Amino acid sequence: MMNSSKTSRLPEPAPDELAHSERLLQHLRETIASHGPIPFSQYMERCLYAPGLGYYSAGKTKFGEAGDFITAPELGELFARCVVQAVQPVLAMLGSDADVLELGGGSGAFAEAALRALAEKNMLPHRYLMLEPSADLRDRQRARLAASLPAEIMQRVTWIERPPEENWRGILFANEVIDALPTTRFVIRHGEVYEEHVALDGEARLLRVDRPADALVAGSVRHVERDLGRNFEDGYRSEILPQLPYWMQAIAGSLQAGLMLFIDYGYVRREFYLPERQDGTLMAHYRHRAHNDPLYLPGLNDLTASVDFTALAEAGNSAGFGVAGYLPQAHFLIAAGLQQVFEHVYEQAANDAARYQLAQQVKKLTLPDQMGERFQVMLFARGLAALPLPADVLAADQSGRL
Repeated sequence: MMNSSKTSRLPEPAPDELAHSERLLQHLRETIASHGPIPFSQYMERCLYAPGLGYYSAGKTKFGEAGDFITAPELGELFARCVVQAVQPVLAMLGSDADVLELGGGSGAFAEAALRALAEKNMLPHRYLMLEPSADLRDRQRARLAASLPAEIMQRVTWIERPPEENWRGILFANEVIDALPTTRFVIRHGEVYEEHVALDGEARLLRVDRPADALVAGSVRHVERDLGRNFEDGYRSEILPQLPYWMQAIAGSLQAGLMLFIDYGYVRREFYLPERQDGTLMAHYRHRAHNDPLYLPGLNDLTASVDFTALAEAGNSAGFGVAGYLPQAHFLIAAGLQQVFEHVYEQAANDAARYQLAQQVKKLTLPDQMGERFQVMLFARGLAALPLPADVLAADQSGRL
């Protein structure tokens, strides 16, 4: 557990925030007291998604300057317009019954900008589906879109709580979704795979303990070792998502024909599991400060782990999709027409302040020390006779690195 001197540099939570965290802590203590130590993945799931208590389920501002982090869509409309530019040939090819499904729509910023761009191009999908498990975020998204979009666009937007069961065709889009899937933490002890759990000490404080891993976790770790051609050394600790193939099948199994687009921060497998990355990639985010104590103030922190894009590719393949492209976010946005998008929006900007803000957006989205290299884009396709992606996107493909 992280010592208090590191967390003491974080902003002080307000009394109501402390009370909120204490309620979740009490829920966790009761669970652990009655069932024993819980896997870290279950702890993370409760911290993020416990109804009314988890980070994404409670009514606190998450996104933007007042929240804990800023995602690409929150910066402005350039990101969404580039994504639309990249996928619109696929929508055109699929025809008027094509849908768009956005996973975890955040504040609704992406949907708002994307729907405006699609309307301008006369390319509105049959339905724009938003799969959002958090009732609180659904309400915020609905309010935002209703206030900003014309009624004829708004009537195409539908919120769903689970993936479509009936077959559909179209585009599935997920920005910073995989990093928030509850991750399993493993460690190697005496050559055996152990799984990190969360337990209680004698004073009912949370602590992390390791227990022998079950067959699913151990098998997933051994698969990675075989793929890397090396065994993890004793003491090596990292993250893995044994459930990823099942999750992918659940969210995308009914997508008969179309494209999936995942954008997240992460690495190809051999970079994710570098020997020197001894403690994985898990991070907690609290009011724009990153720290590495996931047990600090549960429910008030966003918990994330970087994405193993090789594992994502394997999960897509196992669900019947082919990898159509893999490239850094900066390369993708530029190849999708960032220059033209920027010029179009820049000309319409109301004043110098708005034009300055657009230039700042470009920097944050593309510079290597910002989002440009840390974030990767992975495209999957299925059921398409051809792959009508922009030629520059196909030319920038780096899927050979996977």
